Amino acid sequence: MPKISGDELRGHLATLILSVLARGEAHGYEVLRRIEDAGSGALELKEGTLYPALYRLEQSGHISARWESAKETRRGPRRRIYRLTKKGIAELDRGRKSWRNFVSVMDRIVEA
Repeated sequence: MPKISGDELRGHLATLILSVLARGEAHGYEVLRRIEDAGSGALELKEGTLYPALYRLEQSGHISARWESAKETRRGPRRRIYRLTKKGIAELDRGRKSWRNFVSVMDRIVEA
């Protein structure tokens, strides 16, 4: 299966991240892993693409973040745990509609 790069995903990256967080809170690496797992390895997303997107989503109020508590911490540095906000749920709905429209238009053009 051909790989899909972060460049190809960039316009829909927020929707992918919000979709993953709709299934439960996660730290950045877990978000990355869930996206890659859901895409059966076809999505090639780099940390250098993911973390700035998480920052933008947090700044816009679509997600919130907290530091891992002492009880949650394993060896190594504490991680930031991200979760979807009410504003993020609304943005996810908008993003899903936008994606469906994009795919529909592309299908009409490519299959013509």
